[in-house]
Amino acid sequence: MMTANRETFLTNNGRRILFILFGFIMIYLITYLIDPYAHYWTVYFHRPIKDIVIELVFTLFFCILISESSIYLNTKFNAYISWMERPVLRLVLQTLSTLICTALIIALEFAIGYLFDDQKWNFGQEEITGISQWIIVSTIIALMISGVHTASYLINNWKNSSIQAAEFKQAAAEAELHALKLQVDPHFVFNNLSVLSELILENQQLGYEYAENFSKVYRYLLLNAKKNIISLEDELKFVHAYIFLIGKRVGTGVVFEIDIQHLFLGLQLPPLTMQILIENALKHNKTVKKSPLKINITVDDQQYLVVSNNLIPLERKPLASGIGLANIISRYKLMSNEEVRIEKDHGYFRVSIPLLKSTIYQS
Repeated sequence: MMTANRETFLTNNGRRILFILFGFIMIYLITYLIDPYAHYWTVYFHRPIKDIVIELVFTLFFCILISESSIYLNTKFNAYISWMERPVLRLVLQTLSTLICTALIIALEFAIGYLFDDQKWNFGQEEITGISQWIIVSTIIALMISGVHTASYLINNWKNSSIQAAEFKQAAAEAELHALKLQVDPHFVFNNLSVLSELILENQQLGYEYAENFSKVYRYLLLNAKKNIISLEDELKFVHAYIFLIGKRVGTGVVFEIDIQHLFLGLQLPPLTMQILIENALKHNKTVKKSPLKINITVDDQQYLVVSNNLIPLERKPLASGIGLANIISRYKLMSNEEVRIEKDHGYFRVSIPLLKSTIYQS
């Protein structure tokens, strides 16, 4: 984290220095191009070194003010008026604000120059022309810096959007792959069919119920594996069917307790989230009748889905699949500013998932 912050700090400061140098060079370049034969340029290097140094420092200070004001305005406008949503309004307001700030900086510069000028300026035609050129050049430089900064922001925003889209696509593909693996996993199919055949022999009604829940699980996987987001209500229907299968396969070695109020059912989350968390608990803990694994599912006051379980660790740790909690975390980074919380304390493992209100990720 410290390395990332340091890199960001260096990048931001590097950009600031480039803007200042850009403005500094362009001021002299544009002034020269406007009138290369002006008296100012013919006597430039014949002046005292002290005067040249003072002028360069003064110009650099002016460029710093112009650059920093441009960055400040862009940052403020980025927080309130998006280029993507209201480009015309953003262009008008940012241009006007840049011109006003530039006028104030030029006024400040002239005021400082007036205070330190022993002759208090003798306004002849040449001086008036020079001042007019300086105002025009300063305004052009300010608008150019603002434009460069805006272009840099839009390019970075486009890059970040492209990266996020690629990451989101990858995370969604991993979740879909996880679902497809369940569909064709021979162990998953064999275990459930074995349980089903035993139940049919012992209790036809129970076997029928098992077959119904087995079909619900597969139907959910087929219909929702490719979706980015789904309602908590639909996810719960799937989870109840999935838990039914687990209960008949594992028996009393695992106990589920689901307590979710009706008002939260309209909130949303990525499909298979609860199944992944339940599977994670079963994968890393024992399921014994004398001391069963207890999995609790609820929603807290902050509208987080909380899946917790007591810890009964296996003697041999299972191999990590690379899909699971990491997939959930990566998907949520792309969909919400809220973070997935993972806690392990007092013999309990707890994962808190922020439930979403927006439907912009609905496929």
